[in-house]
Amino acid sequence: MAPATPQDYDAKLAQLERLADLLDSRWRIPGLGIPIGIDGIASIFPVVGDSATGVVSAYLVYQASRMGVPKNVLMRMAANTGVDWVVGSIPVLGTLFDIGFKANSRNVNLLRRHLEEERDRNPALRPTLRRV
Repeated sequence: MAPATPQDYDAKLAQLERLADLLDSRWRIPGLGIPIGIDGIASIFPVVGDSATGVVSAYLVYQASRMGVPKNVLMRMAANTGVDWVVGSIPVLGTLFDIGFKANSRNVNLLRRHLEEERDRNPALRPTLRRV
């Protein structure tokens, strides 16, 4: 079920952006300044850590589907999540990949882009899409 009002879309998008930030870039690696989130930290534990964060990433895709995102966008989001899980599960290399790839941020950007295009087609039905 899609959110009912533009404000509902704003609230849901803001929630998913916060989740993506937590997973991908909430903190910075000291001395390097490279953003890292729970996904990068959890990938230190190959397969188990990536599987746990993969479930949360799948929730993001699920919420996008509830917002009425078309299948082609959902497939791109699912592909980002799948690549993140597969490559992220490789010891050492996967951790570096997770830190750089940021699948959740990519997915939220895909969602935002779709919602902005929808808003442009019909401004009365879509959110203001404020950046958080």
